Amino acid sequence: MKARLIATGERAPAWVAQGFAEYQKRLSHWLPFELVEVEPGLRGKGRDPRRAMEDEGKRVLAAIPKGAHVVALEVTGKSHTSEQLAQRLEHWRGQGRDLAFLIGGPEGHAPEVLAAANETWSLGPLTLPHMLARLVVAEQLYRAAALLANHPYHRA
Repeated sequence: MKARLIATGERAPAWVAQGFAEYQKRLSHWLPFELVEVEPGLRGKGRDPRRAMEDEGKRVLAAIPKGAHVVALEVTGKSHTSEQLAQRLEHWRGQGRDLAFLIGGPEGHAPEVLAAANETWSLGPLTLPHMLARLVVAEQLYRAAALLANHPYHRA
């Protein structure tokens, strides 16, 4: 099983890229984890943000591996404690399918993307910059895998 984080937006700040790379490396022997950056839709004066979201949505859908279990990051999604996320990860492993985690653009996910998702996950009620959400997802997946492996990383 492999996991892919499909994130709208390009050129993460160095501190995000470094943090993501660190958790990606730590996670690699439990869950190979890849980042796929999707070009954001065009925004600005005189442009329709709905059209930008639709354009992003098409690129996100095209980046999802065939047969993957799709988890859209969405503020209205299901929140998990770290222990609950570890249980979800164990469940996903049992399915034997690859995973695709999706982070949308500034307006969120296009309706077609949400329709393609098998489930939604909320990182909580706070509004996070999407670049920071990448790092949080990577860290939380590492924490969940560490819990399943009885690794001492998680101390609660």
